[in-house]
Amino acid sequence: PKWNKWKQDAITVAGGNGKGQQLNQLNRPAEIFIDQKKNIFIVDQDNHRIVEWKYNATERQIIAGGNSQGIRMDQLNCPTDMIVDQQTHSIIIADWKNRRVIQWLNQKQQILIENIACYSLTMDKNDFLYVSDEKKNEVRRWKMGEYNNDGIIVAGGNGKGDQIDQLSFPGFIFVDEDQSVYISDRDNHRVMKWRKDAREGIVVAGGNGQGANLNQLFFLEGVIVDDLGQIYVADLGNHRVMRWCEGKKEGEIVVGGNGEGNQSNQLNSPTGLSFDDEGNLYVADYRNHRIQKFEITL
Repeated sequence: PKWNKWKQDAITVAGGNGKGQQLNQLNRPAEIFIDQKKNIFIVDQDNHRIVEWKYNATERQIIAGGNSQGIRMDQLNCPTDMIVDQQTHSIIIADWKNRRVIQWLNQKQQILIENIACYSLTMDKNDFLYVSDEKKNEVRRWKMGEYNNDGIIVAGGNGKGDQIDQLSFPGFIFVDEDQSVYISDRDNHRVMKWRKDAREGIVVAGGNGQGANLNQLFFLEGVIVDDLGQIYVADLGNHRVMRWCEGKKEGEIVVGGNGEGNQSNQLNSPTGLSFDDEGNLYVADYRNHRIQKFEITL
């Protein structure tokens, strides 16, 4: 989607019925995943559950958690991210405040990684699992199914800071075809790219301090990179989604940027981002407790 543009007025496709725990409500949705059938999976953070909203249907179901906040195997505590396997229907969850990565399969749970301040997780095409640790300020990688080790550090791990080999609250992560890791380096207001086996990263978005200019970000969250290497960032504090091209001095506003609010052209602290196979853009509108769909203009 090279110079794609999106309608600036979004459609609410999930939530939007106020903050709450009814099945038609959300409470601070953090991340989203759209499957091939356009069903929407949502990390419903402050409801401590993962919910699925079926495409164009009133049917919604809790597929993990939803048993109130807690540390039992069948409970979650402020989950932040997930990986949905469309083949097996298993879900791997960053159970953030429980400090564990946990897998749910048919209501059975298995802890994969313990004692990790896991904020985000993703998988690459070679079945490696990547997890960001916001306390240790690093990203580690594990081979899928082999978790009885410490994994290997693929980004950060040099203490909290703003040098190019450091991170400060690494949030959401994205891995491309070359196994380069893109990190939402939240408290540094920048996106870092660590190539495979690199010892330091490069700044590919932001990095000019906290602010609202086009070359700045303000507490960013979700990050997605398309096939052309364009970087989409949920610029939480500026209530907008930005698009950056690597090497450019500034980004452009894709949606939002019309102040904090709940109108259809506004966002309030956007977090997760996702595209469907048609290129429509979905945004987890965190403090509006809704998921917004911005339709692509062809």
